[in-house]
Amino acid sequence: MDHITTAGSATGAKNAAPKTPLYRQLYFWVLTAIVVGILVGWLAPSVGVAMEPIGTTFVDAMKMLIGPIVFLTIVGGIASVADLKKVGMTGLKALTYFQVGTILAMIFGLVAINLFRLGDGVNADADSIETSESAAKLIDAGANQEWWQFLTKIIPESMAAPFVEGNILQIIFIAVIFGIALNAMGKVGAPVLDGVQRLTGVMFKILGFIMKAAPIGAFGAMAYAVGKFGVSSLTSMGGLIALFYITSILFVVIVLGSIMAFLKLNIFKMIRHLKEEYMLILGTSTAEPALPGLMRKLEHAGVKKETVGLVVPTGYSFNLDGAAIYLSLAALYIAQATNTDLTIGEQLGLLAVMLLTSKGAAGVAGGGFIALTATLTTLGTIPAAGIMLIFGIDKFMSECRALVNFTGNAVATLFIAWWDRTLDADRARRVFNGETVEPMPSEDPVHLDDVTDIDAELAAVAEPSPAADRRPAYSESI
Repeated sequence: MDHITTAGSATGAKNAAPKTPLYRQLYFWVLTAIVVGILVGWLAPSVGVAMEPIGTTFVDAMKMLIGPIVFLTIVGGIASVADLKKVGMTGLKALTYFQVGTILAMIFGLVAINLFRLGDGVNADADSIETSESAAKLIDAGANQEWWQFLTKIIPESMAAPFVEGNILQIIFIAVIFGIALNAMGKVGAPVLDGVQRLTGVMFKILGFIMKAAPIGAFGAMAYAVGKFGVSSLTSMGGLIALFYITSILFVVIVLGSIMAFLKLNIFKMIRHLKEEYMLILGTSTAEPALPGLMRKLEHAGVKKETVGLVVPTGYSFNLDGAAIYLSLAALYIAQATNTDLTIGEQLGLLAVMLLTSKGAAGVAGGGFIALTATLTTLGTIPAAGIMLIFGIDKFMSECRALVNFTGNAVATLFIAWWDRTLDADRARRVFNGETVEPMPSEDPVHLDDVTDIDAELAAVAEPSPAADRRPAYSESI
């Protein structure tokens, strides 16, 4: 199978990107803010709790842009392709990969909890477990959650509702339909496509402005988390948390690392390349704010825009490797803690049910617990109230879930691009190595690190500079 391997001049391939001083790199300030936030939440819990609005405001500001960016990117990608059949095949390949990846992730979780059986000896009485008000709402939602609802709810009540509610699945649906229609319009739709591409540049420019506040947002979110939940839960159930983290790391290194090795790429270099996004996820406990940056960096690394636009947003709802590991670990832990014996066959049945229920909770607030409750309710052998046994430590595992989900989506996009014969593997290798490469022809003229003076930048958008004069999109600076 032949794939694209060219990526510019040989001279440029040998030149490493100029080193930016550490104090001018975004990830350094985000990491510093996380450390300060931890100290504030630990030493002054009341002050840490008071920092909650800072973190939530930043996350809300990022989420505000996700819907429009996903919509514009998908529309621009689909409307630009010559053969719409390729778009459909890319979608089918992505969904196939997502299912296989989810199964492998769940198997990792099942094997880990069966080997270490951390729930044995807890002897929790399901009838005497008291549920908090917030947990009770999630249990009720999970009990009434059907696996097929994601199919019926993918069609929105109005064109505007998904953007207001932040429903990524519905936004993807509208974007795909709009992109196909725009593609079918041919030359008549060309001005609209040009407008879509320009608006995409504007959205990323706004994103660049907001990203400057990432350290402040990470500080607020981390200070609140530590001040609110403290470290008592971490020490009381440290074994389960440690098992989840170790299992997740092994999954990333063994499974995702093997996929990257198959592509002749290095997963550790990819992780280093995405360090700004990882710091953002670590600080905010959610992968959503890092979605636009991942899309832009993968495109710059040699993945075609239409592939990035379709696979990355879809993966955020269907390719949740970290959540899959968590679900299998948590379900078996609850079974062990409540003395519910499950045979290997029943555990495999649990996995099959989980594959369906996890899709039903895609894109829903508290989706992890809803999917877990829906699974336990459907299976009927494990008491759903048992989720209270892990409810208190969920916050300490949310960062790891988000980081693994994010990594899985990055690898998935690279693999789907290879499968589609649209991956410039040599360019990706050079970008991950930190070498300077020319911007892709399809890249927008506005980059995340170009935020300096707003008047000068508006002029630059009106009259884009030559490609050779633009800096790579991946070197975010302060």
